[in-house]
Amino acid sequence: QLQLVESGGGLVQAGGSLRLSCAASGRTISPYAMGWFRRAPGKEREFVAYISWNGGTTTYADSVKGRFTISRDNAKNTVYLQMNSLKPEDTAVYYCGVNRAGTGRTQINGYESWGQGTQVTVSS
Repeated sequence: QLQLVESGGGLVQAGGSLRLSCAASGRTISPYAMGWFRRAPGKEREFVAYISWNGGTTTYADSVKGRFTISRDNAKNTVYLQMNSLKPEDTAVYYCGVNRAGTGRTQINGYESWGQGTQVTVSS
């Protein structure tokens, strides 16, 4: 059974950077598109970034475009989210998930096998 574990979160000042990792175990994620979502306090979980199975296609939420970069290393069974120029509004728990084939890239109901999340806190 596929399990995802997010890591790399922490406390950072505004303008700083973090690199999140999503490590998969149980089976390979190489055939699957993957995505990052986040849930800020008091808000719904929202789309952040998407990457196709081979990394050839990426999609970003407008709020993170130009600051965040999603990537993957299928040999390591891991997906990454490089976050630069962080803002206080990026504070949230970040989750990765497997995109189900034939579903939308940005819709939460198109994903499954969520990890437990990693907390990112950006101070002003």
